[in-house]
Amino acid sequence: MLNRRSLDPEQRMLYGANLQPPAGYVFDAAVATTYSLDFETALAVPVSLALFAAENRDDILSHPLALLEGAERIASRLVVFTDAGHIQASARPHSRLCSLLERIVVEVAAPQGGAFHPKMWALRFTPLRPEDPARLRLIILSRNLTRDRSWDIAASFDGVITKQPKAANRGLADFLRRLPDLATAGAPDGTSTLVGEIAEDLRRAEWSLPEPFQSVTFAVNGLGGKPWRPDPCARLGVVSPFCDDQTLEMLAGLASADKPVFIGRSDELVQVSGATLDRFARVTVLDEMAVAEDGEEADATTLQGLHAKAFIAERGWDTAITVGSGNATRPALVTGRNVELFATLTGKRSRVGSVEEILGDKGFGRLTRPFVRDELNPGDAAQRAAEARLDQARREICRSGLRLRCERAEPADDGAPLWRVWLVPSEPLSLAGIGSLHVWPITRGEGHARDGLERLRQGQPADLGAMPLVDLTRFLACQLTDEQKDVSILFSTGLIMEGLPAERHAAILRWVIDSKDAFFRYLRLLLSELGDPFAAALAAQDGSGQGAWRAASDDAPILEEMVRAFCRGGDQLRAIERLIARLETGDGADTDPIPPEFRALWNAFRGALAAEDAAHGQ
Repeated sequence: MLNRRSLDPEQRMLYGANLQPPAGYVFDAAVATTYSLDFETALAVPVSLALFAAENRDDILSHPLALLEGAERIASRLVVFTDAGHIQASARPHSRLCSLLERIVVEVAAPQGGAFHPKMWALRFTPLRPEDPARLRLIILSRNLTRDRSWDIAASFDGVITKQPKAANRGLADFLRRLPDLATAGAPDGTSTLVGEIAEDLRRAEWSLPEPFQSVTFAVNGLGGKPWRPDPCARLGVVSPFCDDQTLEMLAGLASADKPVFIGRSDELVQVSGATLDRFARVTVLDEMAVAEDGEEADATTLQGLHAKAFIAERGWDTAITVGSGNATRPALVTGRNVELFATLTGKRSRVGSVEEILGDKGFGRLTRPFVRDELNPGDAAQRAAEARLDQARREICRSGLRLRCERAEPADDGAPLWRVWLVPSEPLSLAGIGSLHVWPITRGEGHARDGLERLRQGQPADLGAMPLVDLTRFLACQLTDEQKDVSILFSTGLIMEGLPAERHAAILRWVIDSKDAFFRYLRLLLSELGDPFAAALAAQDGSGQGAWRAASDDAPILEEMVRAFCRGGDQLRAIERLIARLETGDGADTDPIPPEFRALWNAFRGALAAEDAAHGQ
């Protein structure tokens, strides 16, 4: 978070804390962008937005009922755009709840052939008191929606919606409006409407700037026009994990008073010529001691190290700090092929600090050490060529119009219904340089993998096997292996699925709500009020026996909660009615999680709701 001590590493902010509403407000809608995401982190976001906050992602993932209800509550009010082919996958089966993200996650492609790389949240909050205005929050980050523990930077702006458009917000609003058109496999119904609403709100937003900054501007690269890059300045400091020779040459020529300083990564800097690095006053890398906090052990499953991007420029009496997604690379700053998003905050140097104060020994620089070229060998050229071939094949798979087709299959030996899935190309794929391609639905895991390389090269459908209804998903895991080097990549992508049974969603509901206890705990979640995260968190806890009839907060019978919901207008009871209807349409279910005694109670409320709706002409 940017504040008075800009980029001070002692000032930390949890990702989830940035998404929490201001006091007296509740989440209403949001649009987010990310280069990559993992399913579990993305699945935890709706819970954090709509129900309750938690200390970490794993706390949320331990409550499947909360995951279900979080996704249900905001499926039409949240959309996350991510670069096609950069959803992380795993060899193990992912939770079937990840299929709920089909209504939230939209894969897109950069129109000029680069990467879709912006990281942003635009959130709208509504007040608990009707007389208060709606509020917005804009967060521009360097971090993706993944379980990444790297050093990152975020700039957060709270604002109100005014009547007049603001010139500074125009590029930001236009960026949002373009997003649905970049989708590679279509977008859920209502996406364009939601994005258009948030874009119009941003266009008219008046931001409260963090101290000590006096102005903010936004820039978008990769959608046409001249790409943003730092302007000439007296002094320049750059933080960028990725870099290349040409871009560093360009940056080195911008500073007129002193040579610039650069903080990067050893594996990238070793690829840059010594002559280019000599044009910088200081080139450093993140010290290994800064990777993990005291008492923490490195987690091999998560990224660590430097991932922040920042450009600090001194001009006259001012210091401008630009943060966002763009690295010091040609696609980001020179050619503009990548879609990138930047925010530039400007203030008086006496308050914001100089380049040396921000990146020197008393600032972020205290976490760094000098770069030593000889400590790391340049990467293998053949390895890099293999990685380039794999990345090209990934792009081809995600942008070629592949589809999934679902059809009824022969029942299993126990009589359970099954569905067969086919991967259908619109034309033959070249997949040049690829030795193998294994594909499986993310809900089934690597044990269900099928080799689809030759079938796709021939333009023929590939059989992905038969599976239960609850395992059907638009998300596929794809593992590509190079034909020359022992190098592979594993990723997920979401495709349009033809023939997906309408009752698939009900099957997922029944899989989660698999007992009377789970049913009553889910009722408590449905009855928890907006703006009452404590009640929602309690409702998500495990419960059993007679306690399932009671609210964990005050032991009030669930009947009383339903009466209060009816007096508030009945919206929560209508949600219960939709739940019951879905549970009753579950295909192949052999148990009924709805207790008979609740059905009798519910029939009375159903009649009262019908009378209320008739009285109001609904």
